[in-house]
Amino acid sequence: MRGGTLLSLCLATTCLTNVALADDTPVETIVVTGTADRTTTALTSMAPLDVISADTLRDTGFLDLARSLETTEPELNFPRATAQPFVSTTRPVFLNGLYPDETLVLVDGKRWHSSAVLDTNNGLGNGTASADLSTIPLSAIDHIEVLRDGASAEYGSDAIAGVVNVVLKANSSGGLASLQGGITERGDGANGLFDVNDGFELGDGGFLSLTGEMAYQGSTDRTTIDQRYGRKTWYVGDPLASSFNAAANAAYPLAKLGDLYGNIFVSHKTSMDRPVFEVPGYSPLYPNGFLPRDTVELWDVNDTIGIRGDVVGDIHYDLSNTFGRSSAGFYARNTANQSLGAASPTSFNSGAEIYFQDVTDLAFTRALPEILAGGNIAAGAQFRYEHYRIIDGDAASTFEAGAASLNGFYTRIPVDNGRTAAAGYVDLELLPVSWLTLGEAGRYDSYSDFGGALTYKTSARAVATDWLSFRASMGTGFRAPSMQQEYYNSISTLANGPNKSLVNVGTFQVDDPVSVALGATPLKPETSHNYSVGTVMTPFSGFSLTADLFRINVANRITLINSQSGVAVTMALAAAGITNVQQAAFFTNGANTRTTGGEVTLTYKGEFDSETPFVFSAGFDRNESKIESVKSAAFLSEHSQFLLTTAQPADKLSAEFTVFRGPYSATLDVTRYGGSTDDPLTPLVVQNFSPNWIGNLSVSAELFEGGTLTAGVLNIGDVYPDKWLGQQYAAATFGYAYPYGPTSPDGTDGRSYYIRFSVRF
Repeated sequence: MRGGTLLSLCLATTCLTNVALADDTPVETIVVTGTADRTTTALTSMAPLDVISADTLRDTGFLDLARSLETTEPELNFPRATAQPFVSTTRPVFLNGLYPDETLVLVDGKRWHSSAVLDTNNGLGNGTASADLSTIPLSAIDHIEVLRDGASAEYGSDAIAGVVNVVLKANSSGGLASLQGGITERGDGANGLFDVNDGFELGDGGFLSLTGEMAYQGSTDRTTIDQRYGRKTWYVGDPLASSFNAAANAAYPLAKLGDLYGNIFVSHKTSMDRPVFEVPGYSPLYPNGFLPRDTVELWDVNDTIGIRGDVVGDIHYDLSNTFGRSSAGFYARNTANQSLGAASPTSFNSGAEIYFQDVTDLAFTRALPEILAGGNIAAGAQFRYEHYRIIDGDAASTFEAGAASLNGFYTRIPVDNGRTAAAGYVDLELLPVSWLTLGEAGRYDSYSDFGGALTYKTSARAVATDWLSFRASMGTGFRAPSMQQEYYNSISTLANGPNKSLVNVGTFQVDDPVSVALGATPLKPETSHNYSVGTVMTPFSGFSLTADLFRINVANRITLINSQSGVAVTMALAAAGITNVQQAAFFTNGANTRTTGGEVTLTYKGEFDSETPFVFSAGFDRNESKIESVKSAAFLSEHSQFLLTTAQPADKLSAEFTVFRGPYSATLDVTRYGGSTDDPLTPLVVQNFSPNWIGNLSVSAELFEGGTLTAGVLNIGDVYPDKWLGQQYAAATFGYAYPYGPTSPDGTDGRSYYIRFSVRF
């Protein structure tokens, strides 16, 4: 186990029977991310790499993978978006201070698809469409490898900040079932999870691992009385959500041909938010005002099929095809279209987004024991097809003012677009002498829409003593504009008007005449230069310490411009015949940034006596992002710049202590989220948000062999983020009812409790 946890409250649930105190700790696990050498571990990697076991993730007490992962990794951030169904249902992660679409997600080394949902909520991650980790059931996972270094030369687009590789279970027998329930101290947010995994033999040496998972999350609400009306009007907190995830992972030996392997995932999620209160007088159907209910229904499917084995000599091959599809349907209920008056429906089909990709990979690897002191070489090719489509909402949802809160999609330029990308790469690792490893990787990607990108990476590791080593790397990276960023166009109701009044904001694709008239140009890929240097120390048994520094320069970062208004916008909209939009936005290559930082982690396994072992782990991460230049100050507001630089916590400290005694165990973990700076409510008030300390406690008891009961308290101190200072400037809109920001890293639920029962068989 490594890194601290925000919430590893039930760490002991399975620690009584897992490998937490065995010799094969996560730092000693053979890793497969960022290297072709099948003897590399996290401590012998040439780049900073963390390994998080499935038990550590499960024992955080969270119901989804993204939250579990965020609590175990100091360099990861997961803002608690709670204001829109567009973002509160998907679960991306932020790595090394960059945006989630700048981190590549793999499953068993294969590129995972991004969500169809594009975040346009003007908060952290604004303008991104990222991989949704909550579509992967936790019980299907063996461990996760987080490569905290740029890896475009190995994996292509999106790996600017690093790589998260989910390694699946390959169990041919045995399994796990668990049942968990929880609730906040205020009595809302009731949640539950049931999951099961079981393994079966398949042929002679093969396996079939099956997983099912069902989860429920009740809504929470932390708004206060709206002073304009003397009652509750707004509703801001975790959404009402439910999900079902299923997965199968298998391999079947084919004699001399190698292994036929594959996996398939199916995920269905629904989420309901109530983000915008419409005041009395807005619609005759609701004389006292109303709170729309915006619902999103998500379907995700991902499957891989492949064959791998040995060909001539010691050359290993791997041929595979991976298909991933995400669809999101949006529905507005308990609402109205102001322009239709009393004839307005109260429910609308607001349309859908669909994204899919198909990736074919062919890779060859070979160990090179006969060259110098050894090494490895890998080479391969990839072909990728992507497609993005928007289905318009029903006519009533788009007519003039549109459905309140969630306007239907109305694509003036139909969105049904695809593109291809082909790539080839070479990755070489050599040991000139036994204590020195050198690496060199190069890759060329060619996209049908914007052309080619050549990337490289140079890395090294030097062993000074049997307990001290040094590592360093430098390279380039790129991120292709996502299909969603190139073609998304829609209308949303946002609090962007004077004094945060509600207005309709049109987001137009970059080649729309409205965007072109306002200065839009074709999107270029983001490009990066990455540097890292670090050291690894293992001075005595059971103890390890790593320290790494990094710098990431990113040029042409793709941003969704702040909504534009004024004469030029009015003229451009009028020329296009658009009458139900007050502000306009589009994507652009808006800024060049520089992010610098570092992370220190340590793990120590010891014992108070022969019957009382313990594990202590801690991690500290700090990073700072600066804008080197902007394309146009008018396109990137102060708030948008804060989102790129200071709106995430400046640092994060996590520590965890677990002690075992017979059939009992207890875990205490503490996380400190550093301060942040933003003007989330009004540009008149720049607010420095205070650091927060979050503590969690759990106790476990083994009731019988393999059966464990755990009880936990989350957020022991009942800590909440700072309230908005700027809400006084928006009293006319919010009535002082909206106290907290929607993207706090530690949420706004306060103290909560849960109990979990798990059985291993």
